[in-house]
Amino acid sequence: MEKTELLALLQKVQAGSLSPDEAALKLKLEPFEDLGYAMVDHHRALRQGAKEVIYGAGKTPQQMDGILHAMEGRGETDVIITRLAPEAAEYLQKSHRLEYDPLSRFGLVNPTGTVTAPGFIAVISGGTSDMPVCEEAARTAQALGNRVERVYDVGVAGLHRLLSKLDVLMQARVVIAVAGMEGALASVVGGLVDCPVIAVPTSVGYGANFGGLSALLSMLNSCASGVSVVNIDNGFGAGYLASMINHMDGAGR
Repeated sequence: MEKTELLALLQKVQAGSLSPDEAALKLKLEPFEDLGYAMVDHHRALRQGAKEVIYGAGKTPQQMDGILHAMEGRGETDVIITRLAPEAAEYLQKSHRLEYDPLSRFGLVNPTGTVTAPGFIAVISGGTSDMPVCEEAARTAQALGNRVERVYDVGVAGLHRLLSKLDVLMQARVVIAVAGMEGALASVVGGLVDCPVIAVPTSVGYGANFGGLSALLSMLNSCASGVSVVNIDNGFGAGYLASMINHMDGAGR
């Protein structure tokens, strides 16, 4: 249930077309649905502004199918599935309207393409190898109602590439900076723009980067103000947080 649905329910009570007892029963039945293997949280959007997201890793296609049927039964659209394996996507596409990106392993069920935020989010990458994480961030932000501008392969090894895109970065409401290796991109961007920068360390790099730990520590120790950091390879977390920031003025809520 989203906030608009709750308001519509209360307006029916006010108008007399729905009794208080009927409204109370509807609200009592709404919060979650017990499927045995999952408790589907139907009130997530009401509490947090965005519906429940399905984490695909570790779930069987049949379990995800059941969760989707429960959510679709309540009229849910733009349902995000992260870390979705190709074979699971193929299974789900037989019974659901699923858009799937194999690069980021990102799935979106019943997409609407609705934009609810006024500004845009810029997703930038240090290198082409960071694109799977970038696309997870970008597609998450788009599914949550944001416009996204992609600026890829502008790492500090060729700083002139980044500087040529400053017009885009300086107009963004939020910048998501995705980089592996030493993770310097976030600090550089943080020193150039006046909006929040969300840094995403990736596991891209040679042995001494310790699976993304070197980039994570560099980003956590950034000397640029306004830089926050999510976990290694967590494009979803960055896209979700950027969406929350981009919606802060209340547009679409």
